[in-house]
Amino acid sequence: MRVFKKYFITGLLIWVPLVITVWVLGVLVATLEGFVPNFLSAESLFGLDIPGFRFVLVIVVVLLTGVFAANLLGRTLVEQWEKIVGRIPLVRSIYNSVKQVSDTVLAPNGQAFRKAVLIQYPRHGSWTIAFLTGTPSGEVAEHLQGEHVSVYIPTTPNPTSGFFLMMPRSDVIDLHISVDAALKYVVSMGVVAPPPPAAANTPPPVPPGVIPTAPGVRRPGNDDRPADPAQ
Repeated sequence: MRVFKKYFITGLLIWVPLVITVWVLGVLVATLEGFVPNFLSAESLFGLDIPGFRFVLVIVVVLLTGVFAANLLGRTLVEQWEKIVGRIPLVRSIYNSVKQVSDTVLAPNGQAFRKAVLIQYPRHGSWTIAFLTGTPSGEVAEHLQGEHVSVYIPTTPNPTSGFFLMMPRSDVIDLHISVDAALKYVVSMGVVAPPPPAAANTPPPVPPGVIPTAPGVRRPGNDDRPADPAQ
């Protein structure tokens, strides 16, 4: 039984990540293909089934939309479209909320989820990893004394759910690890530890045959050699 357990767990360690990765990719592809209408499917256009045709079509449409919206004409049309949508009562609230979140999270110059921090939660003495999402603003900031930051605390093992807190900046410790490494640490429940930070002040290696000296001490060079008595 001990040998059976050893080999069985070894097989699980190989298959579980692979199966979950394939499952997540399958759900993503199926979700994107669901947005393509039937008259744009490969069966309707070419009369035969082409696996992945709808997924590629979605990627191409999104890419062309980004290229079109990057020029002056595209930006003008997008602004007019947003004005029209903003006049519809129910659609306006949903569209504006989703757009604000997407602009904050997906924007290349955004600051959301760009830094991992260490905070004490849910009580003093208990530490967890969180992510900076910005700073309080508006009426909320008027009721807060001192500098505060907004943080998102993901749950384990599902980081898509969590808690939003506004904390004093002095209670937040910046971590010198990437967001991806911090997410892996959270999802794995602390099993996959982030790599140790590189030493910032590591002195350069000393070449062979050279005697290291303390900082500020001048090592004798060609100009510091004692004068030859014969000269």
